[in-house]
Amino acid sequence: MKALVIGATGATGKDLVNVLLNDSYYTEVVTFVRRTDSLVHPKLVQVVTDFDQLQNVSVHINGDVLFSCLGTTLKVAGSKQNQRHIDYQIPLQFAEIAKNNGVAKVVLLSAYGASATSSVFYSKLKGQLEEEIGKLGFAQYIIFRPGLLLRQNTDRLGERISAAVLKLLNSIGLIRKFRPLPTALLAEKLAKAPKVFSDGKKVIVLDEIFAC
Repeated sequence: MKALVIGATGATGKDLVNVLLNDSYYTEVVTFVRRTDSLVHPKLVQVVTDFDQLQNVSVHINGDVLFSCLGTTLKVAGSKQNQRHIDYQIPLQFAEIAKNNGVAKVVLLSAYGASATSSVFYSKLKGQLEEEIGKLGFAQYIIFRPGLLLRQNTDRLGERISAAVLKLLNSIGLIRKFRPLPTALLAEKLAKAPKVFSDGKKVIVLDEIFAC
C-alpha cells in the first residue's frame, strides 16, 4: 500500500513516518515537506512542496491512503487567518487533489472537541475540516480526535504541566479517558487504522484510541 503524508515534520508526523517505513504493509511512503531532511529509506520519497502551490506537486498526490497530520498552534501561526490557512485550507485542498487522483482512503488527525458549530475557534476549524473532507466521498474516512499529546522532549511548559496534572488525576482513578497520549503510540494507531477498520466513516476519540 502506498501512503501519502502531510504534516510529516510535526511531532506525530515524524513518528508516523517511522512507523510506516517499518511496516511491511506499506510499500511506499511519500512525504510532502518544505525541505528534505537527512532521513533515508528505500521506501521513502520526499517531495519538496510549496503548500501555497499544491498544483505543482499534484502529480505526486496519488496512492492508496492519505494521512493528514498538518497543523499548528495560534502562537506559531501568528494569527487566526494564518492558522486557518495551515489547519484548514491546505489539508482540504490536498484532500481534494488526492480524491481527484483516485486516493481511496484518508486518515485525519483532528482534535478532541472538534465541531463545525463550536464557539471555540480551534475546535470549529477542526470540525469544519472534518465536515468538508467528509463531503469528498472517500471510500474510507477515519478521524482521530485525541486529547493532550505527549511529545518527546517537548519544550512547551503548558504541555508539561497539563500532562503532569492529568497523570496525577489518572493515578487516583479520575478522568481516565483524558489521559495524555504519547505521539509515538498515536502514530502506531494511525498506521494501523486503514488495516483494521472497514470502509466508511469512523471517528475515534480519547480513550478509544488506546483500545483500537
